Amino acid sequence: MRQATVARKTKETEISATVNLDGSGIYDVSTGIGFLDHMLEQLSRHSLIDISLRAKGDLHIDYHHTTEDAGIVIGEAVAQALGDLKGITRYGSAMIPMDETCTRVALDVSGRPFIVWKVDFTRDKLGSMDTELFLEWFRAFAQGAGITLHVENLYGSNNHHIIESCYKGLARALRQAIEIDPRKADALPSTKGVIGSRSDVQ
Repeated sequence: MRQATVARKTKETEISATVNLDGSGIYDVSTGIGFLDHMLEQLSRHSLIDISLRAKGDLHIDYHHTTEDAGIVIGEAVAQALGDLKGITRYGSAMIPMDETCTRVALDVSGRPFIVWKVDFTRDKLGSMDTELFLEWFRAFAQGAGITLHVENLYGSNNHHIIESCYKGLARALRQAIEIDPRKADALPSTKGVIGSRSDVQ
């Protein structure tokens, strides 16, 4: 089983996350931010990655640090659980419709963190969460996981649908990318023999 636990403690947050990449989408998430919990539950359910996360942060200031650090920790846990990356499909993509909304997500488990974010909102908040923080979470996740991530909302008017389709798109694309390809189960999906800058992968 590809599993990992990562803990991060700073003056701003204290977070621990455990992931099982070969799970069934079981989640146990508590960040203190209701809307973020809802999105992380969607990520787990639709990727089939089991996610357990506990976060304590300086929510009396705002949600920025908790949101960003939750993305870092989950991303790092995914990277650790992937191990040497041998046998994975590597690439994944998804087109997610949600009522009037449609979002496209594509990613590469490349070892080269990068994000392209083409998502706009017409509201400053969803629940009590600032919509500008969603980019911070996706950027932190891509950095922690070491993936190239492209997220593009093609159209939509309901802000809840827009961001939920982004998380579901990430989940489905990630599920595809981390699947083991039975035809290449012992091979690294790269002609270079190394993915990104990871010197531990030969």
